[in-house]
Amino acid sequence: MIQLVQNMGRTGIAIVRRIGGMGILLRDAMYWTFIAPWRGYSFRWQATFSQMSRFGVSSIPITALVLLFVGMILAFQMARVLQTLGFMEWVADIVGVAMTRELGPLLTAIVMSGFGGAAIAAELGTMNVSEEIMALETSALEPRWFLVMPRVLAMMVMLPCLTIIANMVGIGGGLLISANVLDIAARKYISRTIDAMMLQDIITGLIKSEAFAIVISMTACYEGLNASGGAEGVSKATTRAVVNCIVFIIAVDCAFTALFFYVL
Repeated sequence: MIQLVQNMGRTGIAIVRRIGGMGILLRDAMYWTFIAPWRGYSFRWQATFSQMSRFGVSSIPITALVLLFVGMILAFQMARVLQTLGFMEWVADIVGVAMTRELGPLLTAIVMSGFGGAAIAAELGTMNVSEEIMALETSALEPRWFLVMPRVLAMMVMLPCLTIIANMVGIGGGLLISANVLDIAARKYISRTIDAMMLQDIITGLIKSEAFAIVISMTACYEGLNASGGAEGVSKATTRAVVNCIVFIIAVDCAFTALFFYVL
């Protein structure tokens, strides 16, 4: 029993320490992004655009492919249920609302966790264990300005853009199945989708994606900057980054869903 309590205490302390470290890292990243440029520090435009291309443009094919299949699957699943009720045309309503509110932002963030989060953690972890970050500090270059800020800003800009693309592709996947398999006219599908979706659905989805971008970038940067132990330590940090990103994303999604649709 004593051993169990000790293990629970260690786990709790580790969780609190990790959340606190990520909070401090977020504070520093926001300072170097929005305040430091007004105090004489240059804004790293080239590095930021490079990361935007790396995490945003390069991830469009895999994100679109995943959401296309999800939209098709959702249309198939809903058609089986709605057909028994005589409301087959409601497939368009469900796919459109589900994509913009929930599935588009959530699945895009999960894909980005494996695509971008793992890359950030591995890159910063390798730099940390090879003492490149220490070399930056020795050269009077703040690592959070030089390394963290471009990645955080790029993720915050590109993930909502990817979410918009994912929503459109997911709805298009539902349209593809509805028009060719379920005998729902394409014009009717598009009309019902537009009527069913509200501006609130799109805005809440984009707010979620912005929060997911902060979670992914902060978690990946934190794990990478705290990696140790050579190649094995980098691999463990990368694994922790992806797993923690997915867990934090789902937790944040639950909190925002309760806030938007049940509290406010």
